[in-house]
Amino acid sequence: MTGRPRTIDAHLHLWDRAVSEYGWITPGLGPLYADFGPDEARAELDAAGIDGAILVQAEDSATDTRFMLDVAASNDWVLGVVGWVPLDDTRSAFAALDALAGERRLRGIRHLVHDDPRDEFLELPAVRASLAEVAARGLAFDVPDAWPRHLGAARRLAEALPELTVVIDHLAKPPVGGGDFAAWEREFTAVAALPNTVVKFSGLHLPGVPFGPATVRPLWELTIERFTPDRVMYGGDWPMTVPHGGYQPTWRVMRECLDDLDPAERDAVLGGTAERVYRLE
Repeated sequence: MTGRPRTIDAHLHLWDRAVSEYGWITPGLGPLYADFGPDEARAELDAAGIDGAILVQAEDSATDTRFMLDVAASNDWVLGVVGWVPLDDTRSAFAALDALAGERRLRGIRHLVHDDPRDEFLELPAVRASLAEVAARGLAFDVPDAWPRHLGAARRLAEALPELTVVIDHLAKPPVGGGDFAAWEREFTAVAALPNTVVKFSGLHLPGVPFGPATVRPLWELTIERFTPDRVMYGGDWPMTVPHGGYQPTWRVMRECLDDLDPAERDAVLGGTAERVYRLE
């Protein structure tokens, strides 16, 4: 590739409530109780000067995964999809992976562990076996909202399956507004020490905490120190940002954090890491 590297949003959602259930999307979520499609997403990315994005599952269902893959097939700005398979049923997981084998835009798998009642989900033997197969097929594994229940488990998973790339979404949701921040930092640091882990600088509209440089920059500096730019990806987490002003205000705060990096480091966070982790074409 010549010229300017691609700028990639490594974490973007779409949903259509006529297509799938999205049981967590309720009227209580206000402006998020709506449909968010590819045309809206493309307009937001264009306004921010972003070339493409990774679509990330918003429901643990084959239907949602199919929806994203269909969008990807007709929108060249969708560079990859992080979908879902039933990891806790090895036979079904293998069958689902077989059925998806021809989908070149499928670049990762995720499970909504924060909504799963099982604290031990990532340690279940069936899940471990399924994730070994995910790794064998060249796919990454995203872990959302890992703190407080699943960050330690994500570390143990990465230790047990060094061939699997474990992506920690949203800095694991640090407890800035309350909770044991020191414990989060210790576990975050332990995860970062493993070479097969990557983190997304995303999803930092934290409960009870004003979003802005005063909140985000200290988290950013800690993340870059622990992971280094080659293992950090930018993610806009749209449309989850809609209640907080939308894509552009969030992008400006996140983008300003990168100003202290040299050009190669900035290129890594804004695209190079995502290219490598998700093995983008």
